[in-house]
Amino acid sequence: MNINNMASKKIKVGIVGGTGYTGVELLRLLALHPQVELTAITSRGDAGLPVADMFPSLRGYIDLAFSDPATANLSACDVVFFATPHGVAMSQAQALLAANVKVIDLAADFRLQDTAVFEQWYKMPHSCPDVLSEAVYGIPELNRENIKSAKVIGNPGCYPTTVLLGLAPLLEKGYIDFSAPIVADAKSGVSGAGRKAEVATLFAESSDSMKAYGVAGHRHHPEIHAQLTQLANADIQFIFVPHLIPMIRGMLSTIYVKLTDAAKAVDLHALYEQRYQHERFVDVMPAGALPETRSVRGSNQLRIALHRQGSDYLTLIVVQDNLVKGAAGQAVQNMNIMFGFDERSGLEVLPLLP
Repeated sequence: MNINNMASKKIKVGIVGGTGYTGVELLRLLALHPQVELTAITSRGDAGLPVADMFPSLRGYIDLAFSDPATANLSACDVVFFATPHGVAMSQAQALLAANVKVIDLAADFRLQDTAVFEQWYKMPHSCPDVLSEAVYGIPELNRENIKSAKVIGNPGCYPTTVLLGLAPLLEKGYIDFSAPIVADAKSGVSGAGRKAEVATLFAESSDSMKAYGVAGHRHHPEIHAQLTQLANADIQFIFVPHLIPMIRGMLSTIYVKLTDAAKAVDLHALYEQRYQHERFVDVMPAGALPETRSVRGSNQLRIALHRQGSDYLTLIVVQDNLVKGAAGQAVQNMNIMFGFDERSGLEVLPLLP
């Protein structure tokens, strides 16, 4: 299909792995997308089950049943989203690309360009490094021009989205003093662990409690480090500690940086406002604001607040919904750019309050 004609036509969309939290979030957003025809939603374990039987919230909006991935005609789609465990997208990407189908992977198969680093952290060989070399890292606010012509998108992790968009304006101007490490203290709701039965995410285990995890090493660390290094055009020190907090959705990252002498004389709030003034889904909060996760719940919005800590340090507070801007919403935003749609299509969803 000619990309130039996409804006006036509906595209056929497939979702591999439609039963997880990011899968159902894709369904929620795409069900009302004016230029999308949902064509296939796969699930190996639930093939034949109507989608609305598993997710009653979609009754009256999605009439499809889950199909077996072995028999689903994904090659008839224009784009296929992979909301699957790591390793699935790269096993099918080459065949889909050969059929002129674009691929958006919400797992890690196409996020890390260094295959040795990927194999170290994900404990599996990368099966298509040639496809990986052409993949675009899918943060629209940073890579929009490359996304427009991309055939494969590595949709970013949720934590990396908050850290990278929080730091990008400073890194682009060279305003961070790398003599001190960048520190990211990040917290996520339980849905970030996925829709699976594990003791650690049972209600009685995670409610009324908070804990750090992945302190010795988290899979998002190399992803964030690689992108920060690219933005800074320099090697950096980066400390990242994620935490599990007792709520379903939401993510808050508090980021600490040391400022260069040049940055100390700059109105950094104005810098951020200017950098993101045309970005629909990035909101630079008023001076002194303290953004809350509930202000973005269910939406594709990311909010940033800046706080000076004396003259040498800056604290950034970034919030987003980990399932939307942190996953499915960003994936739809990438799809819109790839096919020449209005970037906001399907994503003008107001946050839920209370």
